Amino acid sequence: MNIYVGNLSQQTSEGKLRDLFATYGEVETVKIITDNITNISKGFGFVEMSNKQDGIKAIQELNESDVDSNSIVVNEARPKSAQPGAFKFNNKRY
Repeated sequence: MNIYVGNLSQQTSEGKLRDLFATYGEVETVKIITDNITNISKGFGFVEMSNKQDGIKAIQELNESDVDSNSIVVNEARPKSAQPGAFKFNNKRY
């Protein structure tokens, strides 16, 4: 299960997220999204858990919890939408 984690502090590391979610089940991957140029966190990331039930439990327990002085947002990740600036007309992307 892929989980979105938002409103992350600049101090929150991938290791800390892994440890936080590991209390609910097996964590496969953790990725905090960073700016390509500055390598500074954009304030959100993704955690992939092996078991969907464990992921649901983690979402319920961790959403709006306090991590590094920020109230984080945790929910099931949605599929990536169309690229910014692109639009669709008659099912073709321009």
